[in-house]
Amino acid sequence: MFDINNLVRENIKKLTPYSSARDEFKGEAKVYLDANENSLGSPLMKWYNRYPDPLQWKVKEKLSEIKTVPPQNMFLGNGSDECIDLLYRAFCNPGKDNVIICPPTYGMYEVSANINDVEVRKAPLLDDFQLNLAHIEQLADANTKIIWICSPNNPTGNSLNREDIETVLNNFNGLVVVDEAYINFSRQRSFLKELTDYPNLVVMQTLSKAWGLAGLRLGMMFASEAIINIINKVKPPYNIGQHTQEIVLQALENTDQVNDMIMMIVDMRYALEDVFNQMPIVEKVYPSDANFLLVKMQNADDVYNYLLNEGIVVRNRSKVALCEGGLRITVGTEQENTALVDALGSYIGQLKFEKATDNG
Repeated sequence: MFDINNLVRENIKKLTPYSSARDEFKGEAKVYLDANENSLGSPLMKWYNRYPDPLQWKVKEKLSEIKTVPPQNMFLGNGSDECIDLLYRAFCNPGKDNVIICPPTYGMYEVSANINDVEVRKAPLLDDFQLNLAHIEQLADANTKIIWICSPNNPTGNSLNREDIETVLNNFNGLVVVDEAYINFSRQRSFLKELTDYPNLVVMQTLSKAWGLAGLRLGMMFASEAIINIINKVKPPYNIGQHTQEIVLQALENTDQVNDMIMMIVDMRYALEDVFNQMPIVEKVYPSDANFLLVKMQNADDVYNYLLNEGIVVRNRSKVALCEGGLRITVGTEQENTALVDALGSYIGQLKFEKATDNG
């Protein structure tokens, strides 16, 4: 049975979190002389001399309207990478505990584990990029604290079978983190609705993808109030700046525009898939529920370098296990997609010319 007290590190249980000035006084006052701020202001048109809300309640309240998740079940991080790091720091004892990842997957799960001296156990995806449940079961033991699941997955783009994720949730007594960075582009529904059913479920989302706010670095983590309270104990006092909070609040008022962008990106993704499937150098276009396509190409390294010379950068994933020969291609603007297709057409034409010359 899941018991969060069996997961939390002993030193975190005993930790007295830092109490900032804005934690101790949350109301409104005429004069603030409690936080050692510069009361004369700042050298900007808008003053940023005051510390921001350490728990970002206005942003969480607005997100609650959109996500239909209570604010107390949210943690906002400086990108999803902060959420990942804090989960390790709160729940995984260095040199003792382990986590399970399912490669190919998002690389920061492993990098952050290595930083925190936590053993990484790997249960590679099956050939169809789905979970290998038997392998996960074999790897899990009493010191396995977290299983990381990315769905839709990066770099493959596909959603993982919902029933498989539920199987993991029902049979594992540690944390199951479902990273939904690309969920807005997916036909699958989010696991947010299942938070009340699974006390060990943690769902991560982001404003970097569909919302187009990658430069602001704001990741979202949703979980039980008990888990969120633990993360709030170990987070830095002011991890999300005032400017970021203000801009995010403005962006969250424009859900219709975001939904229109999502539809455009998905339509262009389908169009690119059709074009790629007609190219003789393309061996396979993998199904995608994200804003990118993983495309298996002949001589992927040559294609990648040719595109670089044309000023077009894609992600070369050809050295990643199960992604051999794969280029990960983000859906761009119409103009960018056209430039990409034209460049690939030129590359194909060059190959045909070279072949004809050799035969002649």
